[in-house]
Amino acid sequence: MSESTSPIRASTDIDVWVFDLDNTLYSAEADLFPQVRRRMGEFISQTFSMTLEQARALQRKYFIEHGTTLRGLMTVDGIDPTDYLDYVHDIDLDVIGPDQALSKALGELPGRKLIFTNASTAHAERVMDRLGIAEHFEAIFDVEAAGYIPKPKIGPYNVLLERFGVTPSHAAMVEDMPQNLEPAHALGMTTVLVETEHDWGVDGRSAPHIHHVVDDLAPWLAQFSGRGD
Repeated sequence: MSESTSPIRASTDIDVWVFDLDNTLYSAEADLFPQVRRRMGEFISQTFSMTLEQARALQRKYFIEHGTTLRGLMTVDGIDPTDYLDYVHDIDLDVIGPDQALSKALGELPGRKLIFTNASTAHAERVMDRLGIAEHFEAIFDVEAAGYIPKPKIGPYNVLLERFGVTPSHAAMVEDMPQNLEPAHALGMTTVLVETEHDWGVDGRSAPHIHHVVDDLAPWLAQFSGRGD
């Protein structure tokens, strides 16, 4: 089931589709983030010679105070973000595999397609290769391109729009986290929330900045196949 709080613009009005990566282009039920979270704790534990319990506490503290653990590690401790990102994204992706329905829907969807992720380009490429969808995307705008400032800070949204020449009123953003769609809405983009029952996807689901809520992305995108040709 999918629902909309406002009618979607005609597909001819949407010429750029901006997609989040994790838990958006594959199901949140794949549950990859616990692997990342564990690797984050291990990285901190090894870097600062502390117990995993102490590392998890610091991880949480930095997340609360700086928006992401990485931002705290960079700001407070001068950690090289590349070392951190390479380590935490070295995870097992066997739980996801080729998604032919999504690939077909993306291939037939009119307009440019971009990835906008708080993760690294290397991680995004690995995930896209597993899903078999890399060919459909023009570019990846990752956390490095954003100056290591994460969503939902509005700065990276503005950088993305300028870098790729995106007109917000002719763009749609697809995400699994309601708060990450708030800046997109404020800038004038159509917003699409991919539904999940995880805590991060529930709060704000019915907020006015969410235009569409969908529980299965591929068939929802497929309805726009070939429009505007």
